[in-house]
Amino acid sequence: MSKVYNGGCLCGSIRFTANSPNNSHTCSCDICQKHTGAPTVIWIEFDAKNVEWTGKAGKPTTWRSSKTTCRAFCPQCGSSVGAIDDAPVIALLAGAFDDPNDEDLAPEFHSFSDMQPAWWQNERN
Repeated sequence: MSKVYNGGCLCGSIRFTANSPNNSHTCSCDICQKHTGAPTVIWIEFDAKNVEWTGKAGKPTTWRSSKTTCRAFCPQCGSSVGAIDDAPVIALLAGAFDDPNDEDLAPEFHSFSDMQPAWWQNERN
């Protein structure tokens, strides 16, 4: 049996269980920045069949942000929880996990580092 990861939104209405992460990365694209309010986010991707929405609100509310994905958030508290891709892939934000310190969730690469704010790039180099 594979390891199960749990998490959810700020108010607890949206909860998830997920297993078999297959792609963890950071991203600094402008869409991720606007979605979360952060200069860089950490995504952990799962095949959609490996994610179950378990909270009282069921699935999160979504908003189509591009041709291939929708951003997911709680309809009660507004917390961003991830992105639901057409692939079918569900990418969950690292901060939504109950244990974001789990080393299995560590990012493997960085996307759109050229879109990081200049002050962030200078701090990280």
